[in-house]
Amino acid sequence: MKFKLGFGTGFKDIEIPDKNVINVLGANDIEIEYRGNDAVLHALDNPIASARLSEKVKAGHKVVILTSDISRPMPTYEVLPPILDELYSAGVKPSDITLVFACGSHRHHSETEMRKLAGDRAWNEIRCVDSDPDDCINFGYTKHGTPVDITRVVAQADFRICLGNIEYHYFAGYSGGAKALMPGCSTPAAISYNHAMMVDPRCHAGNIDDNPLRADLEEAASLCGIDYIVNVVLDEDKKIVYACAGDYIEAHREGCRFLDRMYKIRIDRKADIVIAANSGAPKDATLYQTQKALDNAKHAVRDGGTVILVGACNEGLGSKVFEEWMYEARKPEDLVERLKKEFKLGGHKACAIALIMRYADIKLVSELDDECVRACFMEPYECLEAAFYDAMERYGEDASVIVMPYGGVTLPICDSGVADVFE
Repeated sequence: MKFKLGFGTGFKDIEIPDKNVINVLGANDIEIEYRGNDAVLHALDNPIASARLSEKVKAGHKVVILTSDISRPMPTYEVLPPILDELYSAGVKPSDITLVFACGSHRHHSETEMRKLAGDRAWNEIRCVDSDPDDCINFGYTKHGTPVDITRVVAQADFRICLGNIEYHYFAGYSGGAKALMPGCSTPAAISYNHAMMVDPRCHAGNIDDNPLRADLEEAASLCGIDYIVNVVLDEDKKIVYACAGDYIEAHREGCRFLDRMYKIRIDRKADIVIAANSGAPKDATLYQTQKALDNAKHAVRDGGTVILVGACNEGLGSKVFEEWMYEARKPEDLVERLKKEFKLGGHKACAIALIMRYADIKLVSELDDECVRACFMEPYECLEAAFYDAMERYGEDASVIVMPYGGVTLPICDSGVADVFE
């Protein structure tokens, strides 16, 4: 079988003997009623647990629309136009609307990047800015003690709309919903306090009902207030196949249920070798982002197996703290012990990788320097075929293989599960 795995703006090719491939994980075959702009329009016409957007917002309102940064595949440029039409029909002026890119702990954008994300129409009609962690207003604290620090332009708005694409998140359960506000528009201190809960075994991909970290960020959102959301689900080609709008809890949960129907993939057994890619640009620009495919792949690899992670990582590791923690550790377990004593953004990602190394080896096919990859306790490769045949040599000609071309969005489910790595 031949495979083309996304790698930056290109692909990595691999041919694997049919007898070895036990699963190729892609989207489930489900009925898609609406796509693209039609899906967004249908969602706006049928809001969940909410009045129509044009009936909620008022003329004179200062409106902020929060959306994802450049590290996410959210097609803001496609979703925004019908939302702007809806706002204008309610009497809201373009000068009263601000699009805020929810950067969270990520880097800020160039003007060119913001224009690309927003689309020409929004760029020309409304104000577009990045969230600013250095200029926030505090709304108090959650029951957990998380400070609710929100970027000033968002905090002072009369009406807040959150956009986002829903996919699996390795400790918040799912992306989308309130995540655009918290952590998207908050401070490093607040984000760290919330993310420190990731060590709870209930904080994992696909779990939301009793996920304390998700509950905490949604409580934070309630203290500031979210008036409306528009979330989408994308197919493997990053095209909209579903949209939901309305209440930031109820609409989001409906979107999560659709995602489960599409991307929760049941497998009969785990494999010796799992090949996982993060779908190419922009999701594999850094190791920090490519890690998400690795975290889903952990559910498909057997104890003692190997994950071949495919990601360009052309922008490097993606976090100064992440890099420092990796370079300062002598062995993967050092990262786990350090996180237990000292939670720090960036360090949490290093720990997440280290946890997988407790039961699986990781080969990384990337553009990173070999020395850098080895410092991250992974085996470096430029060639996917070389990584694969080295793994086959270890497990023999009958080795079982699972291929995850869209590792960042597909979630394998196996009855044998994954051990609680924080035990």
